[in-house]
Parts: sequence; C-alpha cells; structure tokens
Amino acid sequence: MNRAIVIGAGLGGLAAALRLRARGYRVEIIDRCREPGGRAQVFHRNGYVFDAGPTVITAPFLFEELFGLFNKRLSDYVALVPLKPWYRFCFPDGDTFDYGGSQEEILQEISRISPEDRTGYLDLVAESKAIFDIGFSLLADKPFHQLNEMIRQIPNLMRLRCHRSVWDLVTQHLKHEKLRQAFSIQPLLVGGNPFDTTCIYSLIHYLELQWGVHFVMGGTGALTVALHRLLKEQGVRLHLNATVKRCTVEKQVIRHVETTDGRQFDAELFVANCDPLHLYSDLLPRESVRFSARLKGHLAARSMGLFVLYLGTDRKYESLAHHTIWLGRRYRSLLDDIFKRKILADDFSLYLHRPTATDPSLAPAGCDAFYVLAPVPNLLGNVDWDTVRWSYGNKIIHALETSIMPELSACIVERFDMTPNEFHNDYMSPAGDGFSIAPTFRQSAWFRYHNQGEGPKNLFLVGAGTHPGAGLPGVLCSAKVLEHLLPDSA
Repeated sequence: MNRAIVIGAGLGGLAAALRLRARGYRVEIIDRCREPGGRAQVFHRNGYVFDAGPTVITAPFLFEELFGLFNKRLSDYVALVPLKPWYRFCFPDGDTFDYGGSQEEILQEISRISPEDRTGYLDLVAESKAIFDIGFSLLADKPFHQLNEMIRQIPNLMRLRCHRSVWDLVTQHLKHEKLRQAFSIQPLLVGGNPFDTTCIYSLIHYLELQWGVHFVMGGTGALTVALHRLLKEQGVRLHLNATVKRCTVEKQVIRHVETTDGRQFDAELFVANCDPLHLYSDLLPRESVRFSARLKGHLAARSMGLFVLYLGTDRKYESLAHHTIWLGRRYRSLLDDIFKRKILADDFSLYLHRPTATDPSLAPAGCDAFYVLAPVPNLLGNVDWDTVRWSYGNKIIHALETSIMPELSACIVERFDMTPNEFHNDYMSPAGDGFSIAPTFRQSAWFRYHNQGEGPKNLFLVGAGTHPGAGLPGVLCSAKVLEHLLPDSA
C-alpha cells in the first residue's frame, strides 16, 4: 500500500486525505494547529463558541460526497439547516435588503427597492447559470496543469466573456446602486475585489439558488470534528501541533518531510494544503521548483487581509439575521484603499455572523455570539496591527452600536480579535492575507497554481491558492481534482 502525506489539515487537506484513503493509500496528515480544520478553528470562551474561519455552506453535496466514499451519510455525523434569508444587507440610510429563498421571494425584495430591475435580475441569473454550467459543473474538478487544457477552453471563456469583472457583469444587468452592491459583493467572501475579480465567480449566484445557504449546527467546527471522526474511522493518522520545516528532494522526487521538532515522514506521494507561495519559497529547495511557480510567486496579487472581531454579549439581538452585510458609505473607493492603496481607512464595510440566531447553544442562555469581519489591507500595507487593533475594534463596535446593535458596548462580556498578523503567524500566509492569491482572471485556471505540483514529480496541491480557488466549494473541488491525477494505490 503506497503512503501519502498531506501537509495541512485545512478542509482541502482533509478532503484530499479522504479521497486518497478511498483510493487505497495509507495516509497521514501533518498540521501546525491544535485541531484539524486549518482556518476553520474554534474558540471556546466561557460558554461562548466562536468559529474562527468559514461560516457559510453553499454546496453541501460536496461534503456528502466525502462521506459517500465510505458508504456513510453526512447526516449521521452533523445536522445542516437551510438559512433564510441567506444574507441581510444593511445600507447606510437604514434600508435593508433580504437576499435568499425562492427566486420569487428575491424578486419581491428587488421590487421593493427597484421594480425596474426585476428583468435585469432574471438576466443576471441566466448569465450566472451559463457561467456555472462551464466554470463549476464542467471545469471546477478538472486539472489545469497542461496548457492545452486552457487552450481547449478558450472558446468557452470567450463566449462567456470571462475577462469581465464581477462588477462589470452585475452593472450590465442591474441599475440601482444598492442592488449593484448587494449582487457584486460575493467575491469578497473568497478574497477578491469585485472590480477586479473575474466574472467566473458570478456563478455563486446560481450556486446559491440551486442549493441554498446552510449552517452546520454546532458551527463549522462541528463539521471539521465530523471529518476528523471519519478520517479516524478509516485509519488516517493526524499529527497536530506539528509544523513542516522542509521537504527533502532527490532526483525531483520528495523523499520525506521534516517537522520543526525533528521528526521525518516518508511517503511515495505528498499533497500540500498550505499556501503555495510558502510551499515553493520556504519548504522546497529552490532548484527543485519550476520557473513557472517562481514567476507566479514573484507576480502574485494577494487577496485582502481580514480583521475579525469576536464578541459575546450578555443579551440577545433578536432583530439581527444569521448573516448581515453591513455596508459603509463608500464602496469602490473603500475597496481601492484596501486592495490598491493598501491603507487602513477610518471607515469600513462588515460581514456580521450571528450563529446563535440558528443555534442558541453556541452561547450561554439569553446571550449571543458574534463574528464581525472587516476586509482590510494585507501585510503589504504595513499596518501596525499590534498598535491599532484595539482602537479599530472600538470603531467597529461604535458603528454597530449607532446603527443596528443599540447599547452594544455595554453588554459585551467576551471580546478578542484576529488580524493579518495572526493569519501570517498561525497559518503561514506570507502576506497575512485571508485567501491566498486573489481570484483575478490572470490568476485563474492554468494561470493559478497547479494541482499537479510545479516541481517534484510526486507533489500535488489543494486549497485556496490552487485551481479552482478559495471558498469551501473551491477547496473541496481542488481535492476532487486529484481523482484525475492520481492512480489507485498499489
């Protein structure tokens, strides 16, 4: 039985390990965190439970597939519940837009804001479906490490005009500024600027309509616990609190990896579920890395950084939805500050997650738990986060208190945060960014880091920085790509 080592226990790495095990490999996983899940860690504070990373499930069938590999059912391990609305948008003038449910319910909300945009929305959905049929159904789990694969798709990409940005596509169909913002914001959930992200990511609209938006009871951490349980049942070993320091390469084959505590792990096959820039710059000998990977690292446009504020309150905010998108007064210029000028502005837009709206067990009785995410510059912006993190959190609390969460500052009993510093130190993200390289057109498909390693012959990549990209559907599909690259174990 061939041995496989997976470097990194993020959701892409866990999915890859399960797919390898189903193909007959003896699999071990190495991860530097205290629990599996990668960025999907969990914080427990005095009865409050906070997900550290992803909070939205949009393609549950991808998780069901993993359990189905071993004739198991996802529902026997965790409970997924559909949400409604999927997101509530809160605008600076106090208006709201509830997005989610059936197409007719979405049209009713659109009509309340801009009746003339009903037809445009239906056209947007139709174009989103056309992109979905190619970008997701046909290509998301196919390898793109050979140039001829990219060339073969050029007619499809030209027909769909995938050089356009998400913003370009949305504004072609919708006229009202509020709806334009609401329907263009999805790239931020995978680390991209809507004004630069390829409109391939507009397939998210159809993905949401097709399967809805779900929440895992117990939080996303309950899902990683379920995957860990399945891995153990199948004999996969996890080595936690272990950081890979280097890969030893001989004759363009990785022989073993070494951890910082001096252990060596031998295998015939290695899968990296870490940031590709970290992999190619820090873990592999330079001479073993192809020029293509070095060039991508040199030219890479990184995704934005994240400031995540975790709050536990001793009261409930019953009027708040499970997911709230709180929009500031600026949109494009704020995104320019974040992505281009890389400065920390005084204003912000926020993603507010209130899991206790669906699962009250995540906080003490009568209390709420919150995860408040603000897109910020990555560490290339040279923000001194140790100095500004508390004051920046105070600004966010004040903004919420004076809009949708009255008396917030008086009822906070738990508070802590994560900044790009933690993403750099905890997850080995070179620029402290939240989603590896940005989802631009020139960093998609063949232009993205390949799932077939660009170096040693027995190296493969999964995760946010590889094809097809970030977000839970993306990283799960990156593991699915391995099905096309690897033989069954001998």
